[in-house]
Amino acid sequence: MDKMWAGRFEKALNKEADDFNSSIHFDSRMYKQDITGSMVHAMMLSRQGIISKSEYKEILNGLSGILEDIESGKLQIDMEAEDIHMFVESELTKRIGDTGKKLHTARSRNDQVALDIRLYMLQECEAIGGQILSLIEVIKDKAEEYKDAIMPGYTHLQRAQPISFAHHILSYAFMLKRDYERISDALKRMMSQSPIGSCALAGTTYNTDRVFEAERLGFSGISLNSIDGVSDRDFCLELMSDFSILMMHLSRFSEEIILWSSWEFKFIELDDSYTTGSSIMPQKKNPDMAELVRGKTGRVYGDLMALLTTLKGLPLAYNKDMQEDKEAIFDAVDTVKMCLGVFTPMIATMTVLKDNMYKAAGKGFINATDLADYLVKKGMPFRTAYKHVGEIVAYCIKENLVLETLPIEKYKEFDASFQEDLYNEISLETCVEKRISAGGTGPESVKAQIEYLTEFLNEKDIH
Repeated sequence: MDKMWAGRFEKALNKEADDFNSSIHFDSRMYKQDITGSMVHAMMLSRQGIISKSEYKEILNGLSGILEDIESGKLQIDMEAEDIHMFVESELTKRIGDTGKKLHTARSRNDQVALDIRLYMLQECEAIGGQILSLIEVIKDKAEEYKDAIMPGYTHLQRAQPISFAHHILSYAFMLKRDYERISDALKRMMSQSPIGSCALAGTTYNTDRVFEAERLGFSGISLNSIDGVSDRDFCLELMSDFSILMMHLSRFSEEIILWSSWEFKFIELDDSYTTGSSIMPQKKNPDMAELVRGKTGRVYGDLMALLTTLKGLPLAYNKDMQEDKEAIFDAVDTVKMCLGVFTPMIATMTVLKDNMYKAAGKGFINATDLADYLVKKGMPFRTAYKHVGEIVAYCIKENLVLETLPIEKYKEFDASFQEDLYNEISLETCVEKRISAGGTGPESVKAQIEYLTEFLNEKDIH
């Protein structure tokens, strides 16, 4: 295929250099966005009298035919083309002749690619947003199902205080809600500045209507500086940063799924559909999906760092280095969608082993703080109560007892304030139920969290 820019050159581009320069192998996925942008650009050119109405109709019909033929499989994208923009323009010219060559009036590939990638990211992020909402709903439903399950809460991976399983997993729902909101906010910024019409870097001598073109493409405004319009990739970095935070949350959840499904914890069991076996150990049931999500988190981090590194030393305006934005952002998008696609049903189908959680919560003296609070309510300063309870715990460890099995007579030796009612105060059920502070693990708080998330999801109308 002849290069659109070949007039200046006496020699053809070296084959290896041509392959190295080409981006069609990865930017071909933006064919729909490229054609959509071109349709609106042609409309604007016609409205402004830069091309005739008949020429616009020719171009529109030609582009519509190309889009239809690509999507039906009738037209295969030529991987010998330099990029998707050149392929579409070349195919259009083949179909409608010289009129097709007028499409590129008052624009450059620099602002064209800046437009295409925005439109592509809008589409993909809306899909990712839907996946995030679906995962939030699955977590909410799982919390509702197991709101009465008691488990040990951890700090430093040491048993700390009794909590409900619902309270624990709802924390991930709120993380994911922030992920959804971060991506939504980034899209608003991205779609506030249409780059099309910036041309190569300096704008154009034609009397274009950038605002009309922007509005037709779904933007709320235009880039007010044409150099910034073609060189800006902040929106890619912002979205990749958001993806990295999202993947970090999925990775943390994955780590807990991996721990909980081990024999050492055995708090949950993953469905067979989301586990694998060992080639030599027949007893194994490995949480490979969770492990892969944890592993792919580093991949998304790498995509972000790759683009940050590419952009950090670039002079204005456009440089060929910026072609590297697409492989990084496409890989991040694909990885995030893949991980969410397997993570959500993995959580939906997992079995929660309530009895095992409860037994684990009965060990490790996780009701020690409640015992101290018992003394505080009788008028003892907390630090004094803390010291007494620490001594009691040390004694129980030495005698192989737990707080619930230590006789009341022994309690009274530590402090006369202890009465028989302490056993009810330190029961796991009471420890969870009496945490009445907003946002805590108490039943009313958990109910409020579930209701809040239900309202949030209803507002988004995910069904």
